[in-house]
Amino acid sequence: MSTENKIEEALQEINRGTAEIIDDAAIVKLLTKYFQTGENYYVKAGFDPTAPDLHLGHTVLLQKLATFQKFGGIVQFLIGDFTAMIGDPTGKSATRKVLTKEDVIKNIESYTTQAFKILDKEKTEVVYNDDWLKELGAAGMLQLASNLTVARMLERDDFSKRYSSNTPIAVSEFMYPLLQGYDSVHLKSDIEIGGTDQKFNLLMGRQLQKSYDIKKQQAVLMMPILEGLDGIQKMSKSLGNYIGVTDDANNMFGKVLSISDDLMWRYYELLSSKSLHSIEELQKGVEDKSLHPKAVKDMLAMEIVDRFHGAGAGGIAKEEFTKIFAKKDIPTEMDEYTFEIGTGILNALVESKLVPSTSQARRDIKGGAVKIDQTKVDNDKYCFEVGEYVLQKGKKNFVKVIIK
Repeated sequence: MSTENKIEEALQEINRGTAEIIDDAAIVKLLTKYFQTGENYYVKAGFDPTAPDLHLGHTVLLQKLATFQKFGGIVQFLIGDFTAMIGDPTGKSATRKVLTKEDVIKNIESYTTQAFKILDKEKTEVVYNDDWLKELGAAGMLQLASNLTVARMLERDDFSKRYSSNTPIAVSEFMYPLLQGYDSVHLKSDIEIGGTDQKFNLLMGRQLQKSYDIKKQQAVLMMPILEGLDGIQKMSKSLGNYIGVTDDANNMFGKVLSISDDLMWRYYELLSSKSLHSIEELQKGVEDKSLHPKAVKDMLAMEIVDRFHGAGAGGIAKEEFTKIFAKKDIPTEMDEYTFEIGTGILNALVESKLVPSTSQARRDIKGGAVKIDQTKVDNDKYCFEVGEYVLQKGKKNFVKVIIK
């Protein structure tokens, strides 16, 4: 394969699922040098150890880092042990509680153990910004702070909202993006990746690399925030719509199967190791009905379970899931229908083609023939909340109802 074709292939995978890239020409130069001379380049991503466990939303960045490792990138896996004791203000409506050193050490161990289920350990440098930031001293901090005005800092949406609502902003929070940017100065990073909510901080690295004259400015790649199981809000433990990296295999498998068919393709794009071509073939199979969406979702669930629980674990989880459904006489494959929040049971029964009319729906409910998640429905005015349900009429008619 020619260098040009190798670069094109690499760029397709690097661009996959990205929300925005700043200075993509620099990435092309780094790839060209790697394929022509074998010279590696450095890709930085920061992880503040604010909690011991990761969920799949966190792994979107890890998947992208692993992609760069396939094409010559050395990952600078930055543990923000110094900045964690300030607290990242991004997206916060109040000053975040500061972690103790003991909390940080405990969380670091858990983070790296989970991260190396995705990253190539031989192509990863785990670094800690406490090693250089604590040495800056008062003079260094003042020099760093001189690179940004208060007016520029208040352009940040989260700071602007807090300032206008008279919500306190600690001066230390102003330092966070500067310190994150200085990490890029010290590490001489070629690329930094992060979420779209990190744009201000990521660009700070470019600005400071120029200010400190290190002869390069990092390219910036931003990944979107992964939607949770509800398909609406971002994946979050506090919202309960997450798949944890440490979830047991059966629970993980079942959670992946619970996502909607539309959301499945989003997860494939951001989480799967399958090539874009392979995913496109699966989509064609679903569209021409040669593949059932459930079978394709099974493949995704098995891949994710295998990644975190070892090869073969996904197949075992699938067998267990099928057994459980068989015992409940619930089919593992069923048609899916999506409705808005507040949809009534009568409309859902008619629109999902379980009954021909609302009058028949009322009769079936009165006769005890309608169930939601194996529980009989006796109220014909029942309305659905956000979530996913198995709607059943009689013993053999089932549909999956998704409420958004």
